[in-house]
Parts: sequence; structure tokens; C-alpha cells
Amino acid sequence: MEINGYTRTCGVMGNPVEHTMSPAIHNTLAKNLGENLVYVPFHVPAGQAGEAVRGAYALNLLGVNVTVPYKREVIPYLKEIDPLAESIGAVNTLVRTEGGFKGYNTDMPGLYRAMCQDGVKLEGMRVVILGAGGVARAVAILTAKKGAEHIVILNRTLEKATGIANEVNAMVGRGLAEARRLEEYPSLPGDNYLAIQATNVGMFPETEQAVIEDRSFYEKIGIGYDLVFNPAQTRFMTLVQESGGRAFGGLKMLLYQGIIAYELWTGSQVDQELAQKAYKAMKEAMHIS
Repeated sequence: MEINGYTRTCGVMGNPVEHTMSPAIHNTLAKNLGENLVYVPFHVPAGQAGEAVRGAYALNLLGVNVTVPYKREVIPYLKEIDPLAESIGAVNTLVRTEGGFKGYNTDMPGLYRAMCQDGVKLEGMRVVILGAGGVARAVAILTAKKGAEHIVILNRTLEKATGIANEVNAMVGRGLAEARRLEEYPSLPGDNYLAIQATNVGMFPETEQAVIEDRSFYEKIGIGYDLVFNPAQTRFMTLVQESGGRAFGGLKMLLYQGIIAYELWTGSQVDQELAQKAYKAMKEAMHIS
């Protein structure tokens, strides 16, 4: 592609951002769709999220992804925020509008699209969420909105998990979610849970760790989703598979959150064939076969 005066720019702001895989996704999409667009990473120093948002708008950027640690910090600098992003309390995509950026969260729609592609249905499922941080909160909201039968949030500190459970229950108007301490996992009744691993445990370079190592826990799991995408095969996934369950990692969530952002910026529709090309480019950038 020739870069010229008509080339539109998108990118990702974060700290750190040097190892992002997002350029592989977006530049593959732009190339295959024949759009005059480039996507680059922007390292934003601590405390400068507001300046970065204002600068991106002043420089006529078409759109910006936002990664850690700025998904909450950018919110006061937006002209508008999408209701889903507001309910989650985190923004990962800025879309240029007249007079400022509108904030969206494509992480959870990306996870849901990945689940649909993997043949996983949330409706009627009993869900276990490991962790009680911002990602776990977003997952709890997603699973509640998509019809989960029951949600258990397991976390080392009960207070944070209880806060999420109370918020979910207030949202749906019934006792859908409950909080338990992590060590209480043996008391989970029954089996065939959908377990979603929403912590950083097992992320590169600490790849041989899992939040729970006890194999009796994994015997209760029918499907396991690890939102960590590096490594592509986590310890959590291996434990799920060794106990007879199906396991998925965070790579497709990363792919589809990027695709949804691209669609918001450009108005293009990305079909499954092109999604697979972007997925292949992303795995090549990560040196995954």
C-alpha cells in the first residue's frame, strides 16, 4: 500500500505497547479490504492519557484502541461513551466523531463472538469466573446479559468478588451471581461448568502457573476459557483438557475485539474468510504455528 496524504491512521495507546499484536490484525484487514489505512502503536507515558486522547483527535486519527493501563483513565476525556462500555466501566476503542471521540468496549463483544465461533453457548450455562478484577467484572456482566443460569465468582479476597456479584444481581434483579473465596472451589456443586480464567496468572513469562492446580476442580469443568493469549496454550487450558474438558485461549478474543473496532472505524464488514487471514497474520507475528 502506498502511504500518501489520504492515508488514515489508527493505532493503539498503552504502556507498555511495544509487543502488541494489534498491527498484524488491522493492517491485514486494511490491505485485504483495499482501504488506505495504517495502524501503529503509541507508547503513552504514565499520567498522559488525556493529552494522548486530545492529541489523537487533533492529529485527525480515525480511531484508537486503548490498552492497559488506560482503559478507565481515558473516559473523562471522551465526548460520548457507549452504554455497554459505561456499564463495564472500561473503554478499549475510541471512534472519531464530530467534536471528540466516542468510547466503546469491544473486548466483551469480541469474547462473545469468539465463543460463538467456537460453538460455546452462554445461555443456560453455569459459569465459574476466576478473578475479580476489571476483566472479571466485564465477563460477569457479559455472561449475565447472555443468559447464564448461575455465576460463581472465585477470588482470593472475597470483598471484590462480592462487589461484582452484588452489581450483577442488581442489574438482573435476582440472585444470579454469588461470590466465594478461591479456596472454596471444592464446595462447587455438580459439574459441567463453563470456567473463565480472568486473571493474569499463567501469562508469559510465568507460563507454568494456574490459579488452581488441584485436578479435582477441573473435573467439574466442561469448557474452559483462558483470556490470556500469550502463551497460546496455558497451564489452565492444559489442566482442563487433561480432565476431559474443551479448552480455549484468548487469541480469538483478541482477534474479534480488533475486528469489531475496525468495523466501527471504517464501516466495513469483515467476513469469516478475512477474519481467518487476520488470525493467521496475528499468530505469525507471535511465532505460533
